[in-house]
Amino acid sequence: MRRAVELAAGRLGLTGANPTVGCVVLDDRLRVVGEGSHRHDGEPHAEVVALAAAGTRARGGTAVVTLEPCSHTGRTGPCTEALRAAGVARVVYAVADPTPRAGGGAAVLAAAGIATEGGLLAAEAARANRYWLTNATRLRPWVTWKFGATLDGRIAAADGSSRWITSAAARADAHLLRARHGAVLVGAGTVRTDDPHLGVRHGVAGPAPVRVVVATDPSRLPATARVFDGSARTLLAVPARFARAAAPPGAELLPIGPPDAPSADLPDDASTGPDSGQADGQVDPRALLSALLGLGIRSVLVEGGPRTAARLLAAGCVDEAVGHLAPALLGAGPALLGDLGIGTIGGALRWEFRAAEPVGPDLRVSVVPVPDPPGEDTRAEDTRAENAWAEGAPVGAGGWAA
Repeated sequence: MRRAVELAAGRLGLTGANPTVGCVVLDDRLRVVGEGSHRHDGEPHAEVVALAAAGTRARGGTAVVTLEPCSHTGRTGPCTEALRAAGVARVVYAVADPTPRAGGGAAVLAAAGIATEGGLLAAEAARANRYWLTNATRLRPWVTWKFGATLDGRIAAADGSSRWITSAAARADAHLLRARHGAVLVGAGTVRTDDPHLGVRHGVAGPAPVRVVVATDPSRLPATARVFDGSARTLLAVPARFARAAAPPGAELLPIGPPDAPSADLPDDASTGPDSGQADGQVDPRALLSALLGLGIRSVLVEGGPRTAARLLAAGCVDEAVGHLAPALLGAGPALLGDLGIGTIGGALRWEFRAAEPVGPDLRVSVVPVPDPPGEDTRAEDTRAENAWAEGAPVGAGGWAA
């Protein structure tokens, strides 16, 4: 199963609308005879790839797969039928499929006389498939907040200079993150202040993410900004009252919310410079993420400034934070995170480390929210649903294109 998880993790962010799944087939003497991963929607599923590699040696053997085999027909046939036809005697899977359309494969296999077992390494397999599981259970993209900062949490010096706090190695690592996300999101202030390109560079190969700019008024953005160069799709998320405004050439308007709704949730944020305290951008984070999923965007990398990050965090819309910390101290300058409205230590958002490793002279850290203790009801219902799949629980609804 660890090898199956490794195969799945290698395809994270590259499978389109479909889950990242890995499969290993053992023969009747428990020798590995085939393995495979799902490459992209419309292509064979991991079980089919692994069974093809195993051939007749799969008969009487075991299939070990990270997600419960599907039992429906889409653009490809059901994996349950492929396993039955191959003569597999046993199937071990990690995470139950939470979708009503494709779920229930274990029962289909059992009815066909195939021994089934679920839950093995469920947390590891869920992490390897975290984008799709979040889409299915929370009905929004997976959200990663990425930042680079000094050891004392500054993203720029007092004079606004910020190039470069982190090393070239850290910047290349950040571009690897971009290549594995469907979209990269910033505020309009970041566009005006830093003029980022938001593409994939530094020798990193991979698809260019959709660029999402959150703005109050599209007329305030410079038409010469690099995000409007036409090299990748660019969405300009604005309050719905600007739905008829003219978008800069190279961008598409994405109106969010009712036309006259007075929202002040997601600010038009600058990545450097002091926080003005004004909620410029009036786009609701949850509505924006829902709209992005509707456009087929399965994961979002947030690279906006401190207030954009704070609003997303306060709304419970960040699933992971990945930071590059430079061994440098400034003592002054803008902090990496804006005001969360927390007045006491007891209200702190508690997270836990997933990983910490050196990248060049810097340290790369990854943290995720701490799941609620059993029996507590301190967070929103949908946040509890987000944590449920980490234990392999079938939550929510959805579907995927076979």
